[in-house]
Amino acid sequence: MAQERFFPRTTFAAIPEEYARFESARAVILPIPYGSTGSGRAGCREGPRAIIDASEEMELYDIDLECEPYRVGIHTLPEVVPHTGSAQAMVERVEEIVGELLDGGKFVVTLGGEHTLTVGAVRAYRQRIANLSLLALDAHADLRQEYLDSPYNHACVLRRLLDDGCPLVQVGLRSATREEHDLIRQRKLPFFSVSAYRALVDGLGEVVSRLSEDVYITIDLDAFDPSQMAAVGTPEPGGLLWDEVVGLLAAVAREKRIVGFDVTELSPRLGPFANAQLAAKLAYRLIGLALAAPAGP
Repeated sequence: MAQERFFPRTTFAAIPEEYARFESARAVILPIPYGSTGSGRAGCREGPRAIIDASEEMELYDIDLECEPYRVGIHTLPEVVPHTGSAQAMVERVEEIVGELLDGGKFVVTLGGEHTLTVGAVRAYRQRIANLSLLALDAHADLRQEYLDSPYNHACVLRRLLDDGCPLVQVGLRSATREEHDLIRQRKLPFFSVSAYRALVDGLGEVVSRLSEDVYITIDLDAFDPSQMAAVGTPEPGGLLWDEVVGLLAAVAREKRIVGFDVTELSPRLGPFANAQLAAKLAYRLIGLALAAPAGP
């Protein structure tokens, strides 16, 4: 049948088929519609598909990067089937899948779903990259030892990775329990509230200097101010703005090597379509910064 009469199959950014093949693509989109431990407003299971759908509305030329990131090749994988047995089992499933993709030489972009998925992805990366550090953009500390009877709740993500020995830096923090705050102080962890980050004389350099050469980036979308990202289960006022986030990510890309990233916690029904578009453009920008951006001064 004449294919020009049909829309192409759904892929991230609706890129031409020649750039979407798994065999030749440098980046793979891994959508994981999982949201079993959420404690706020529900809906993040719908996040991955909403991001991919919104990405089809993007222009493929990134005007800020002055390049077309899709030309590195971006393959969109099928959605991962959630493991309903336990959150830990789901983390292990993600770790296994991401590990297989890394062993195949792919740059993995994980789309959540809830933030718990980050634990599995980062564990897979740490098994293969010795000197890996984690940059986390998040409104919440996520340092609870356990929450709602589970150590693999989305409120425990950074605590699990900290206990694994993963060096981490967080930007965007503006909500924590007293115990989490005390842990940050006791261990002198590099966590920056939005106000503290803005108050730094050289905010970008202060953050980047604390990261190792190889960096994994995890983005809980509630790091953004609700005026720009309302579609999250646990919004917090006083968040980061688009230019602040992409400016920091660009600074990391200039000085370090971004080896992978995730974008999590979009609940598309809780906000306007523009929120899914923001998440999609953020993922596309990060692919460009990590793999396709021309060398800057």
